[in-house]
Amino acid sequence: MNNRQLFLSHLAQTTDFPLLIEVEKAEGIYLYGPNGEKYMDLISGIGVSNVGHRHPKVLEAIHNQLDHYLHLMVYGEYVQSPQTRLAKALCDTLPEKLDNVYLVNSGSEAIEGALKLAKRYTGRAEIISCVNAYHGSSQGALSIGGNEIFKRAYRPLVPGVSHIVYGSFSDLEKINEKTAAVVIETIQGEAGIRVACKEYFQALRKKCDETGTILILDEIQAGFGRTGKFWAFEHFEIIPDVVVCAKGMGGGMPIGAFIANKELMGVFKNNPLLGHITTFGGHPVSAAASLATIQILQEEKLIDQVEEKANLFRELLVHPKIKAIRNKGLMMAVEFESFDILKPIIDRAIELGVITDWFLFCDDSMRIAPPLIISKDEIRTACKLIFKAIEDCS
Repeated sequence: MNNRQLFLSHLAQTTDFPLLIEVEKAEGIYLYGPNGEKYMDLISGIGVSNVGHRHPKVLEAIHNQLDHYLHLMVYGEYVQSPQTRLAKALCDTLPEKLDNVYLVNSGSEAIEGALKLAKRYTGRAEIISCVNAYHGSSQGALSIGGNEIFKRAYRPLVPGVSHIVYGSFSDLEKINEKTAAVVIETIQGEAGIRVACKEYFQALRKKCDETGTILILDEIQAGFGRTGKFWAFEHFEIIPDVVVCAKGMGGGMPIGAFIANKELMGVFKNNPLLGHITTFGGHPVSAAASLATIQILQEEKLIDQVEEKANLFRELLVHPKIKAIRNKGLMMAVEFESFDILKPIIDRAIELGVITDWFLFCDDSMRIAPPLIISKDEIRTACKLIFKAIEDCS
């Protein structure tokens, strides 16, 4: 059996129509197939490869850590320098009050930990999230998700969850003294890149302060430079109580975190002790890769280039079939008339060597979120190929 047959026979499937792109190697913004195929990855493995595939400094950090140790002990017991150095580097990117890092394996796990933290600290049970929010697929993360299509088959889910409309000032009145936490994507991702105004986030912060509610910002997609700031909340001049990150954090390795202040995080230490625990969270190889990713973003000034590159996409992607472009930095949605028009364009673009995608809750818009290392010439090439795909499907 070849690899494709093995994939279909023995790997659990998530849809009846997987992309079935076979990848033999990846480098920079490119994926390479076994028969000479070459694809531009314009979605970064869904927001993961912010510094590109197999960045040399990430590989060096991984190789160096392999010479020391792999997993040693469940999280939080042994002093491991990849974890401690990463935690310090993360805190250095954040406001002073966000000084305590809990390392996990993924975004969903980070959301689960943040929910437990808010409930334990406040003694409250109610959670508010947003319509068309996506926070992951595990039980708690799915419970706070904002689209019923993905939830109805798995009910009953975690109780005590209600939803507000992202960006709606009037809906903030639903936050009250019974609310443990508001969990909100700083930039809504799977809703098709929706960006609320600064005044909204400041009003949200004020309402949470007034009611003693924990404000959790989900930056799983938006963090690590994707929007032109290291953290997307920097655009809005607020400070969350908890920030959640993953995806672009690991340079291609699996890792996530939720970050708060030491007092807040301290509730996990007693009543009960080991209030939150993970076996593989903060795996030393992933932690080393994550630290290297932070250093790359800073040393290569990739974040400083995001706005200029995003503007180039906006300048080039002008076509009668394109109805609108929404973005915050290189987190972009290119809107078409409908999914029926968009899907053939995405399929044709893949045939031409450009990988894009749509959004879970916005299937009329093309996802563009390339590695931040993408060059201007590569952007021009990608846009030409997208135009050819549009024309071929017209």
